[in-house]
Amino acid sequence: MSVIRIATRYAKSLMDLAIEQNKLAGVSADINLIATAVHHRDLYMMLKSPIIHADKKNAVLEAIFKSKVDALTMAYLELLVNKGREAYLPEIAAEFVRQYKVMQNITTVTVTTASEMTESVLAELKKQLLASGATTEKLDVITKIDPELIGGFVLEFDNKRFDASVAQKLEDLKNTFSKNLYIKEF
Repeated sequence: MSVIRIATRYAKSLMDLAIEQNKLAGVSADINLIATAVHHRDLYMMLKSPIIHADKKNAVLEAIFKSKVDALTMAYLELLVNKGREAYLPEIAAEFVRQYKVMQNITTVTVTTASEMTESVLAELKKQLLASGATTEKLDVITKIDPELIGGFVLEFDNKRFDASVAQKLEDLKNTFSKNLYIKEF
């Protein structure tokens, strides 16, 4: 079975269970915490290791998360380990977050700028995005900094990219001038 299929099924089952027990918001916060934690190399390698026994993996996950997550989330982690699916935890967590955002009508927007944006600029950007109708009413804005943009910004959401950076404008000018459209040949 493919990783995408496994992640989708396990994320959906947790989503359904959380809705049934009226714990969706709490479980979502737990999964965000877990998604961040599994990016730590040591934890990731422990989950992927076929040598480490399931009991040890459960003990490690319990030591890390028991006091921080809901009992439902902890039981779910134990189920994953017992079913031998703990290696897919990063993908399952990412898929759960994606499904949660779809369910809650949240659009994730990534804004990359050359330098850090002020709160007022970020608020104006959110206002413009909401007014455009291109996004849902709820926004999850992720900001990134890339000095190579020189200035301007790059917006990415819903598999769309809007590049209004100075670096892109310079590249467009370079391409235009390289075509030599204004030189007449005799």
